[in-house]
Amino acid sequence: MASGQGLRPGNGDPAEAHSRRILLESSIVLEELQRPGEATHHAGGSFARLGPRATSATPSLPSRIIKRLASGLQREESAKKPWKRMERTATTAERGLRSLRFLQMVSEGKEGEEWKAVEKRFYQCAANGRLSRENFGRCIGMDDSKDFAAQLFDALARRRNISAAEGITKDELRQFWEEMAEQNFDSRLQIFFDMCDKNGDGKLSEEEVREVIDLSASTNKLAKLKGNAATYASLIMEELDPDHHGYIEMWQLEMLLQGMVESEGNAKLTKHSEMLAKSMIRERYRNPVTKFLGLASDFVQENWKRIWVILLWLSLNAILIAWKIFQYRRRAAFQIMGYCVCVAKAAAETLKLNMALILFPVCRNSITWLRSTILNSIIPFDDNINFHKVLAVAIAIGSTVHTAAHVTCDFPRLINCPPQRFMRYLGPSFNYKQPTYPELLASIPGVTGVLMVCFMAFSFTLATHSFRRNVIKLSWPFHHLAGFNAFWYAHHLLVLVYILLVLHSIFLFLTKEWYKKTTWMYLAIPLFIYGTEKLIRAFRERQFHVSIIKAAIYPGNVLSLQMSKPPGFKYKSGMYIFIKCPDVSPFEWHPFSITSAPGDDYLSVHIRTSGDWTTALKKLFSKVCEAPNTTKGLARLETTIIAEGELIRSREVPRLFIDGPYGSPAQNYKKYDILLLIGLGIGATPFISILKDLLNDIKTKEAIHESQGGCEMADISSGRSRGMGRAYFYWVTREQGSFEWFKGVMNDVAEIDHDNVIEMHNYLSSVYEEGDARSALIRRVQSLQHARNGVDIVSGSKIRTHFARPNWRKVFVQIAANHKTSKIGVFYCGNPTLTRTLRKLCQEFSHSTTTRFHFHKENF
Repeated sequence: MASGQGLRPGNGDPAEAHSRRILLESSIVLEELQRPGEATHHAGGSFARLGPRATSATPSLPSRIIKRLASGLQREESAKKPWKRMERTATTAERGLRSLRFLQMVSEGKEGEEWKAVEKRFYQCAANGRLSRENFGRCIGMDDSKDFAAQLFDALARRRNISAAEGITKDELRQFWEEMAEQNFDSRLQIFFDMCDKNGDGKLSEEEVREVIDLSASTNKLAKLKGNAATYASLIMEELDPDHHGYIEMWQLEMLLQGMVESEGNAKLTKHSEMLAKSMIRERYRNPVTKFLGLASDFVQENWKRIWVILLWLSLNAILIAWKIFQYRRRAAFQIMGYCVCVAKAAAETLKLNMALILFPVCRNSITWLRSTILNSIIPFDDNINFHKVLAVAIAIGSTVHTAAHVTCDFPRLINCPPQRFMRYLGPSFNYKQPTYPELLASIPGVTGVLMVCFMAFSFTLATHSFRRNVIKLSWPFHHLAGFNAFWYAHHLLVLVYILLVLHSIFLFLTKEWYKKTTWMYLAIPLFIYGTEKLIRAFRERQFHVSIIKAAIYPGNVLSLQMSKPPGFKYKSGMYIFIKCPDVSPFEWHPFSITSAPGDDYLSVHIRTSGDWTTALKKLFSKVCEAPNTTKGLARLETTIIAEGELIRSREVPRLFIDGPYGSPAQNYKKYDILLLIGLGIGATPFISILKDLLNDIKTKEAIHESQGGCEMADISSGRSRGMGRAYFYWVTREQGSFEWFKGVMNDVAEIDHDNVIEMHNYLSSVYEEGDARSALIRRVQSLQHARNGVDIVSGSKIRTHFARPNWRKVFVQIAANHKTSKIGVFYCGNPTLTRTLRKLCQEFSHSTTTRFHFHKENF
């Protein structure tokens, strides 16, 4: 705070305001003397009643009273002098409230470095040496909070009596920046108060409180909270102005923000826990050699399934390469083409093997069945798509080597070979006619080989992440080559590749005997299994008839569908199904996680709009969700929705076909003692089914307990201990409306789970982290509202929402401390960016604690 600027108490007289506060403190002190069994605590100028204590526990009560009175008199004397800074004893509350900050990047001791960055941006944003109000946010690092930065600009200008209509100079910016970066909480609180107190009378009216809540809601992208700003302003006034004066003062605002003290204490405790976890390193990790051996041992223990499968696959390829090289060294072709023909044939042999193996990872019905067998304990079926990609890379390498060896080495040697030598060794293979280069390319093996390479290159390119996720933006008319649809249709070109591969092998130049043309032997069984899978899908399409029961379109472009469960359709929580809508495309099937529990009498999915197909599907259901009256039973879901699930008479509900269910890593959640479920955005869907399943188990156990007349609850508890013990669910989303998707599940957890089997943590990442001035008032309003009626203002459910992103290390520290020697299943579904962090934390805490974290992931 700038020198010479004082506080603005309610009546405009600093001394009078301090006197009133001293009288209040004195009344508290007298109350302490009258209540020897209780003690009060003054935290930074606000008052909080502590719990009852024994008289013997407060021997220093008189000394504390004297200190408090002396502190009040000292402030009274300082009020008579020109005010510079509110000096106050550094209590726990004050240290906690220092987290009310305006600048994210400024830390004590680095102000000079940060100012250089601000100064650099000043020269970029200023015009004629003056920084405008509109560019102030960008200059100080609040580019994403321009409205909040503009209000901050106005408050700082009013405090210094600056007319900033034409902007501020660099020196004035430096003064503004020093005030915002001030480490003293009192200065920051005064700035925040001035932002709220726009008329400068030292009092906050209900309208001013509403405006700052509205501003904070807009800054944090909380549209629903913004619409209820007047209600929450009234709540704050009711809480802080019980005498209905119609205003609140700064010391009351400080009291409102005092709840941030708890978070400061928790942060210190977390930091201490993290340091303790890092220091408690096992003996075998202290020495570099034993550390390397220990980490290697842990790596093998964690990945032994993947290791042996990859080693087996590499060994098979190596054996085939060695066999083909040895075989062709003894053939006549070696006398003309040398090792070129050996390399080409070795690569071709690996191509046959890998073209056969690549079909197995996408035989989903077979893999789902094998998950329930003993093979699941030795084969990593969860990595089927990763292995599919590895095989694709091997096929690309094999195709390149095979083609290059033929085109650049074998063909030139054939056409340049002396005729006598050619006829001696290879005459019978080419009908005693030495071919030319064009004739070799125009032959059946040449044409089929070129077409295979072209089709595979096209299909593999569109299957890469950049094309499949539409990261690459192509101009017209090639824009349809990027996206999921392009990947889907291009992959079906591989059917032609298999046909061409068989033709290619039938008309080989150097092999005439049918039993030596082994391509069909490699492909027969895989193609049979893959064809059977397609027939099963076609059968299910006719067998599994579903009708739409309920439909809703939620904020965030999410379509929720509840369908009738087909007879005989059985699944486990965490599984997924494929859905086809002929009204959108007669051929396309798309996978979606099942969000209903196995015990539910319906089947539900939540579909987020992220491509052409899902967009078209949402539009179809948007039309049938427009009418207000139900005509054919399509009812709306029990939650807030954008479009109601009612059926328009003139249109029919879109037809849907399902295929599945198919297995996923999350379906094996019951084999773990503890669950840590982490979902990003729509990635929460596979875990909602698990939560519903757990809730159904809780209901069943309670029903059994009631039917037995309240007998031995211990029996139920012991039954639970034999299975899954506790589930932690962390859901991180960027949009407030996302909580509407599963609000019913959150309320069920709060109402039914009395034994705290499920612990839910919802995080809204669009809100600024704890301690930021842009979200401070939102947090306190949230606390007040939740304490009053148990409903969270952000999610609208009974589960309280956290802001910003979780501290994942803190999460693992707490779970490892709470569940020592336990086997914890960590299941993650979401963007791949977090996969590496979570996997690393699982490995680290499995090494450094007695808790074992087993990581499983699904990426979308």
